[in-house]
Amino acid sequence: MELDEKTFKKLFPNLYREIVEKKMRLRIDEARTSIEEGEEEARKSRDAPSLPTPIDYLRRCENDGEALVVIDYLERRREITSEEAERLREQVKMYGVRSFGSKKEWGYYSEKYLREVNP
Repeated sequence: MELDEKTFKKLFPNLYREIVEKKMRLRIDEARTSIEEGEEEARKSRDAPSLPTPIDYLRRCENDGEALVVIDYLERRREITSEEAERLREQVKMYGVRSFGSKKEWGYYSEKYLREVNP
């Protein structure tokens, strides 16, 4: 089914506005070249805890201000490059800290990993 722009705008006014204003856009920085590779990466994250990534730290933040402080800290400690820090800041400013994923609340890792150890 094909729709012309006028019909699409009439049927889906909010979606049309978001598309035209380029709201809710997310940049994809990485792509898996095979299903197996993607599944392996997903399995790694489910199987055992690992060192937190910058995204893990950002998902703990309450608001955008906290996220910017975390980015500055990680850059200062050279855990991320200046380029990566700038890209993260831009994403926080444009889309907010929740664009990195839902907030990881206190006990997230205990609930996720220790439950399997102590059923």
